[in-house]
Amino acid sequence: MANWPQVSVDTEKEFNMCFVCGQKNPIGLKLNFDWDGKAARAEFTPDKFHQGWSGLVHGGIISCILDEAMSYAALFEGVNTITAKMQARFKRPVQIGEHLTITASLTKKTRRLVEAKAEISLKDGTPVADSIATMFILTQRAESKGNV
Repeated sequence: MANWPQVSVDTEKEFNMCFVCGQKNPIGLKLNFDWDGKAARAEFTPDKFHQGWSGLVHGGIISCILDEAMSYAALFEGVNTITAKMQARFKRPVQIGEHLTITASLTKKTRRLVEAKAEISLKDGTPVADSIATMFILTQRAESKGNV
């Protein structure tokens, strides 16, 4: 990591332009995550603008959603993070128009790192993709649990 550039991450700015959750990003996915005290949860129905092969959702979109979900689990648990390592598994192709449910939670938290897991499933519960990640803790959040 000695060759990593020194960059400043401003965790105080609004998330409005985030590609996955930013509500003011004109080309974003606009996901809205909720917290049940244990897991972050969102729903999303991809359309033709999210496809790779004709009629199928691009794997990069699926990966973005998984990454964002795990970041939200960390946010809801009180820490700002940045993904260090992520592994995604695709279990079946996702078709355009299929309603997706996304869930994520933390599996481990240390002083400097968090580990998380996420899953995307269809409306009937069929899993389509899952992921695990290790994320660096940037800062502690001032808000209480469940408030992002």
